[in-house]
Amino acid sequence: MGNGGPVRLGCAVAVCGLLLVGCTSGGAEASGSTATQNADATGTAAPSPTAVVDIDPGKLPTSAAQAAALVREVLADPSAFGPDTVRRAPYESDPRRWPALGDDCVWHQQALPKDVLATLTRSYEIPASGTKGPLRLSAVVTVHRTPEQADWENAEVLEEMMRCPTQQLRSDEMVTSLNDVPNSLGDAGNEYADDALNELGSYTSTAVGGPHPYLWEQTRIGQFTLAVSAKGAKGWSRADLFDRLRDPHVGMRARLRAEIERNTPEPSGSTNGDGR
Repeated sequence: MGNGGPVRLGCAVAVCGLLLVGCTSGGAEASGSTATQNADATGTAAPSPTAVVDIDPGKLPTSAAQAAALVREVLADPSAFGPDTVRRAPYESDPRRWPALGDDCVWHQQALPKDVLATLTRSYEIPASGTKGPLRLSAVVTVHRTPEQADWENAEVLEEMMRCPTQQLRSDEMVTSLNDVPNSLGDAGNEYADDALNELGSYTSTAVGGPHPYLWEQTRIGQFTLAVSAKGAKGWSRADLFDRLRDPHVGMRARLRAEIERNTPEPSGSTNGDGR
């Protein structure tokens, strides 16, 4: 799990369950330290092209305020997860903070790293009903300064899983048996993002017991990462979690494209590759 956080573009995929040698520096500092060093070395050159979106450089955010506004345009509303979804409290995270996984495999908040222009997490819930317990959901959009820095964030999700297959989210929440499945563009049906990964595991909390299915999905398009997650409860299968996350994730990618894509007419009958 990450919200973050090259030696290569696509390094996160190359390791796929192997050792993450040369991809990250390890630990929670990689988002801020390694990626920022990369940025210092490359300066402020124009972002690398992405294979899935014809990005208009003039539409990319250049300030924290512009990035924060774009994030709010892209993030999913509760209704995207279904008409029975409501806001959880707090609904939005502190935009000045960033989650990091410590050496003790416990998540905590720290100041936003220098390579991140803006990030925001929204929290939702499908209340308990009938034989089903409450399903907790989230969506995250992060704007890095460069595609390489966003790529490092994806690589760190893999590093975190290998370093900490069991992670403490909060004092009363735990995920265990984590396993990441990454796919680069063109792999396993990925025609919609430069990199995509699913993180699967088991979720346990004081409120819902467990273990129950846990799912985190993250994609990278250029300098942007978009993620959705679901923490299971009684009566919810892993397939249910995939179903609930599909439309919000696709919708966020579509809104991001609309914000940053070059205004070039498409040939008649063409598709944008994200029509899942």
